[in-house]
Amino acid sequence: MNSIQHRPFGQNYVFVAAGVVFLALLAAAGVRAAPGVLILPLGNAFGWTRDSISLAAAVGIFFYGMVGPFAAALMQAIGIRRTLIGALTLMALSIAASAWMSKPWHLLLSWGVFSGIGSGCVAMVLGATVVNRWFVKHRGLMMGLLTASTATGTLAFLPLLASIAQHGGWRPVIWTVSAACALLIPLAWWLLPERPEDIGLRPYGASTDEVIAEPEKRKLLAIAFGALARASKHRTFWFLFTTFFICGFTTNGLIGTHFIALCGDHGIPEVRAASVMAMMGAFDLIGTTLSGWLTDRYDPRKLLFVYYALRGLSLIWLPYSDFSLTSLSLFGMFYGLDWIATVPPTLRLASEAFGDRDAPVVFGWIAAGHQIGAASAALFAGFMRTQGGSYLQPFVIAGVTGLVAAGIALTIRRRPHSAMPLAAAG
Repeated sequence: MNSIQHRPFGQNYVFVAAGVVFLALLAAAGVRAAPGVLILPLGNAFGWTRDSISLAAAVGIFFYGMVGPFAAALMQAIGIRRTLIGALTLMALSIAASAWMSKPWHLLLSWGVFSGIGSGCVAMVLGATVVNRWFVKHRGLMMGLLTASTATGTLAFLPLLASIAQHGGWRPVIWTVSAACALLIPLAWWLLPERPEDIGLRPYGASTDEVIAEPEKRKLLAIAFGALARASKHRTFWFLFTTFFICGFTTNGLIGTHFIALCGDHGIPEVRAASVMAMMGAFDLIGTTLSGWLTDRYDPRKLLFVYYALRGLSLIWLPYSDFSLTSLSLFGMFYGLDWIATVPPTLRLASEAFGDRDAPVVFGWIAAGHQIGAASAALFAGFMRTQGGSYLQPFVIAGVTGLVAAGIALTIRRRPHSAMPLAAAG
């Protein structure tokens, strides 16, 4: 254990640590949201097609998910703070470098590969690891709050970025996002201890007689693939992986990447469309936090059924709406409440099935399914729009997959494993 460094606020300092992670997740989500704002400006500036720009967005989303389990393992191997600082640095540098891009492969490399790897380390697995390490009580609620930051960041930055793009072009958008990542580096270094014990605290809600084991020291690949090997033997893992694939397919891959372009097809300016998405972000903060509270009290399978079914129906309805301010506002409020409300119940089911030690890494693999689904939707919708001239089919297909996920959620079995020692979670 590191030497104890006392911090202010006593036991409540755990919320300061959670706040730093909230801001980091917010920034990383903003990184993944920016390509949705850049589709039209880059097309106008370079003549690039939507499917080529969507490819870079899809690759970024893909790495954002696939890095997840390795990031969770890296947090166990070298620590949360080092992983977070390295990821923020990579994002800031790769995005800044894209200011000099002139060809589609430059966009693919900077916004797709490198920023995707960096943001993948600052994703839902970071929230899951921090919650399992710093909290015993109110885990569902805290995971809801941290998860909400991913969607809120995706959506809340969009009006600002869209306004910057509309008045200053695509380069100021890049400098804004890069600066946001860079500013968080000293904050993470200063305010985020590795674990509660390092500053003389216990995980929030842990009893005084509860044993807090030292984390197991293992190699990164052994951690990542060992957890996958154990989890893949159970159908619960595959059901959660499939439903989370559909979750990504119906959220940030589709709406996050193509909603502004869809509205543009109906004559709605970028800033107005981005404002609707910002409203989604505000309602997501409410909906996902409420979902965390509900997950602590009700059957998470039934919650997932409701979330996926309502999301599927809303996506089927959207392309048939009149795209008036009233229709878009209703969609924004309703859809925002459900944006990533699926995460707390999914993490709860994973923690029950695989225990506190493996749950963050297993959840990383499940979250990889989420981002594979998102990448598929980003690429699929861009291809369908380029080939068919309409977003109707991809939105209806996504809505149908939401109904499928609702059915799968009810078939998941709950067979809780005995809890692992607290610090084994990371």
